[in-house]
Amino acid sequence: MNEKITTFLNSDLLERYTIGATTPAEAEKVEAYISKYPEVEDAYNTLQQNLEIVAKSNAVEAPKHILDNILEELDDKPVIALQSKPKQKFWYKYGVAASIAALVFAGSTIMFYINNQNLLRENNVIADEVFDLRSDIEKNNQLLSDIMYQFKQLNNPETQKYIITGNERAKNLKTVAYINPVEKTSMIDVVSLPQLPEEQCYQIWAEVQDKMVSLGILNETDSQLVPIPYAENALGLSITIEPKGGNKIASVDKSVAEISLKK
Repeated sequence: MNEKITTFLNSDLLERYTIGATTPAEAEKVEAYISKYPEVEDAYNTLQQNLEIVAKSNAVEAPKHILDNILEELDDKPVIALQSKPKQKFWYKYGVAASIAALVFAGSTIMFYINNQNLLRENNVIADEVFDLRSDIEKNNQLLSDIMYQFKQLNNPETQKYIITGNERAKNLKTVAYINPVEKTSMIDVVSLPQLPEEQCYQIWAEVQDKMVSLGILNETDSQLVPIPYAENALGLSITIEPKGGNKIASVDKSVAEISLKK
């Protein structure tokens, strides 16, 4: 690999291009490198795969259609049309006309009051919806921040990837651990876990100096990239079947998967 390609890969251009954060000029430069150099193309494909892993692990259901609910609420309210009253031609009808006008005025006043109360309630509903929307935006910003952190961790050259598969007890078990010994971070991607009885669970352990240290419980319904405690000087990882809620001591005889960590 020549110095020009090395310099390019050591920059953050390719990573920013993958997430759509480059200028048109930068994007053109990246695309030229991808088409010209196989090493850059391989690195780009790896970034795309890592971004897909992060995106899938953080997938959430879309929020409720707040705006549609507000518009539907507004559409349900009747429109008030005030009918104009014709002038009476005879003076002796003025009294009747005045009485009718008074009744119309009273009725209109009541209707305006009712509508005003309805509008106040609608305003309160809209205010609550806006507050919830702001809260959703803050949550989405935090989620985006977490995704970017996970994406950078996966693409860190110091991060090591370990695929953990199940033994005869759990043939369909598959998880992927990402460990960075420099930054002392660990994440695990639960790909698939065979279903267990309700009173049992999967628990992951790290072997440290001939002792098994718990790193947490793996939920068979939870398939996403999640952080786990970093175990200093761990020699290996193991997954066992434990009673619901986890165990303080690993049930080695119920191990379903294990792997040695590279040094």
